[in-house]
Amino acid sequence: MTMMLVNLPVTDLDRAKAFYTALGFPLNPAFSDHNAACVVVEDDHSAVMLLTREFFQTFSELPLGDPAVSPSVSVAIYLDTRAAVDRAIADGVAAGGREPHPAADYGFMYQRQLNDPDGNILELGWMDPTAAAQGPEAFADQQA
Repeated sequence: MTMMLVNLPVTDLDRAKAFYTALGFPLNPAFSDHNAACVVVEDDHSAVMLLTREFFQTFSELPLGDPAVSPSVSVAIYLDTRAAVDRAIADGVAAGGREPHPAADYGFMYQRQLNDPDGNILELGWMDPTAAAQGPEAFADQQA
């Protein structure tokens, strides 16, 4: 089975769990403990591992940065509809996140940025199925 796990350092594991579950990502208790929590983005394919900063540090000898000050990654998650993106952003802001930029609407693709309470960057988006399968030019041709 191929699966992608994104590890994110967090300062308050309970706050991070509340934030990510508010976005609609269920907690997987089998892979969660006092050091980490697994939130499922897509069953059997992708998840976000929320790791306490202390536990995250055990994976690297390099100093751990502060994503709120100097981000080094942006995690893009595409949802099924634009409405799902808007709902996730609203729920994320209500759960302590912030939306630093207005939405970007390219017609075939819709994106909104959400920073979690630790400053980790999420790009939540939707893409037209035709554009996702064949590229943005196919969407443009379809609109003509």
